Amino acid sequence: MPARAAVGIIAVLSLLAPSVAASSTDWKPLEFLIGEWVAEGGGQPGTGAGSFSFQLEAGGAVLTRHNVADYPAAEGRPASHHEDLMVLYQEAPDGALKAIYFDSEGHVLHYAVDVSAGQGDVRLVSESVPGAPRFELRYRKAGEAGLSGEFNIAPPGKAEFGPYLRWTARRTASR
Repeated sequence: MPARAAVGIIAVLSLLAPSVAASSTDWKPLEFLIGEWVAEGGGQPGTGAGSFSFQLEAGGAVLTRHNVADYPAAEGRPASHHEDLMVLYQEAPDGALKAIYFDSEGHVLHYAVDVSAGQGDVRLVSESVPGAPRFELRYRKAGEAGLSGEFNIAPPGKAEFGPYLRWTARRTASR
């Protein structure tokens, strides 16, 4: 019986090994995002109010973004409330940074994360789905406690992204 228990423990530990490796993800290129943020004006379409946070979770294996935005009624549109969750992670075995996004409107998007532009600049581009638009989300560091963001859309079958939403944000709390 003790030998069986030892074999069982070894089997369980070997299954956990990939998740231990994932917790060693190098988040340095995205460190500038970690903290709590409040959006400041400039958002189009419509002016709304929002806040978001980026935080490491699951022992540092994932970086999550929680986002909330409220838009007042305007131009025949009713007021609306939006919430979303995005989880950034390192995909095995190649180590590529990826993200998955869920929102209160039922959207689920899969993103590739590009940090090649350098420290303080991250670009997320959604996977291509036939007949569906593609999305680009970008964050850029702006000073010590600032951030600029943009959300762009490429219509189905088009390569070029067009602007949809722009904003600036200021950090209200860090880690």
